[in-house]
Amino acid sequence: MIELANRLNRIVESNTLRMAKLSRELAAQGKDVINLSLGEPDFFTPQHVKEAAKKAIDDNYSFYTPVVGFLDLRQAISAKFKNDNGLDYAADQIVVSTGAKQSIINVLLSLLNTGDEVIIPTPFWVSYSEMVKLSEGIPVYVKSTVEQDYKPSAKQIEAAITSKTKAFIFSSPCNPSGSVFTKDELFAIAKVFENHPKIIIISDEIYEHINFIGKHESIGQFDFIKDRVVTINGMSKSFAMTGWRLGYIGAPREIAQACDKLQGQFTSGTNAVTQRAALAALTSDMKATRDMSLAYKRRRDLVLQLMREIPGFIINEPGGAFYVFPDISFYFGKSDGEKTIENCEDFCMYILNNAMVSLVGGDSFGAPECIRLSYATSDEKLIEAMTRIKNILLKLK
Repeated sequence: MIELANRLNRIVESNTLRMAKLSRELAAQGKDVINLSLGEPDFFTPQHVKEAAKKAIDDNYSFYTPVVGFLDLRQAISAKFKNDNGLDYAADQIVVSTGAKQSIINVLLSLLNTGDEVIIPTPFWVSYSEMVKLSEGIPVYVKSTVEQDYKPSAKQIEAAITSKTKAFIFSSPCNPSGSVFTKDELFAIAKVFENHPKIIIISDEIYEHINFIGKHESIGQFDFIKDRVVTINGMSKSFAMTGWRLGYIGAPREIAQACDKLQGQFTSGTNAVTQRAALAALTSDMKATRDMSLAYKRRRDLVLQLMREIPGFIINEPGGAFYVFPDISFYFGKSDGEKTIENCEDFCMYILNNAMVSLVGGDSFGAPECIRLSYATSDEKLIEAMTRIKNILLKLK
């Protein structure tokens, strides 16, 4: 029998990917499954970005790239941070990676020693906790509820700090809740960490441009903590480039250099053609991105309207991203006579098997009373999915 590494026992399979896999298996059996489990735009990559990639192929961008990314791309990212976010990251503080997921694990592996604690507000993106564990750190959760718009207070965060705290990681707009932190809320959190100079703040801003409430705010804008903020971003969500795999960080130089060293032994540089496409995306007109965001807002409003017709769902109004994260604990303990819903996992499997709609349980996001639903699909599919969910839940008593 093959003995695998103990580190694998620290982590679990991504629940979002598991539910997507189950829905694909049902679809392969000829079932009419509506997949609302994956966080993936249903739009195509903008044409001018694809043209840049085609040109890169013709221009023979087929060789190894610098580990940290092409200089002109890092300069464009530096300019983007300055112009869009008011953040000062020089080109040598930028590291380009194979997706924002790699960017995050690079940072955590560069920072954490065994037993270091990382504060994570709940709900959180499923991989944060597992990445911390893989890095031999300890996730420390700060609970928030739908009544708080899924945003824990600065006081709650401060109460979680110990002598072992090494980092704080969060997302805004948030996956899975869609909640967006305001400038005042970020300032209050920043003031907490002002008094703890050894703690690094990791700000995941991958949904920056899918924002329905106004200007995006970055926690790194505050001078008194900016030298301890790592800002994560990438191309997947805002530019519909999930399969292209490109993420990036702006970071203190020591952390950028550490990620360079680490990535050089893992994957080396990011795909050359993808980098040329990303350069075009970041330096061109943002109309396609704005149009996608408007479409997501319309879909959000549609889903909220339909969801309010379902008894027992408690919902907030997401300010960004493309998810709704309702509290569905009303259905715990209810039964159709054969199946009793004990938890969010039971709820999701009941919906998948009986309504052929794939959702994700909130337990993986640190909120076991909730489910996550992605509305990154067509209006027609959303209407059909919500109708199916509403009808099948009427059977539970």
